Amino acid sequence: MAAIVALGHDVLVTLGFFSLFDKEFDLTIIAAFLTIIGYSLNDTIVIFDRLRENLGKQREESFAQTLNRSINETLSRTILTSGTTLLVVFSLFAFGGPVIHNFAFALLVGVIAGTYSTIFVAGALALAWDRWRLKRQAAHLIPSTSGS
Repeated sequence: MAAIVALGHDVLVTLGFFSLFDKEFDLTIIAAFLTIIGYSLNDTIVIFDRLRENLGKQREESFAQTLNRSINETLSRTILTSGTTLLVVFSLFAFGGPVIHNFAFALLVGVIAGTYSTIFVAGALALAWDRWRLKRQAAHLIPSTSGS
């Protein structure tokens, strides 16, 4: 669920920048949005896969500690991948010409938003989801103390 919300975040941020800068919206922009979703989803899957691995190994740690460890273990990979992708996309933006300018603009914004959401949004939502789940489980385990 956290990954889906993070993907929505990426698209909405990019859409917001398109609206803010009054950019034209056409089929190439839809392709850019799909590319952003794929890029961000891959990045989020890497972190959540590491989280899954660490949950199996580190049973004595809390979910928050394991999530933090998982993000830290994949942070260098995420930053290096995003950095090299941004170099290429910025080159397309600066030197690609008017045909690819809006596509490259969407990818610039999307890669930055996707990296941010992978690290900060998806992890925080996964932690909130886990806390909500534990709270709900605890509420169902405690017997009702009503006066009946």
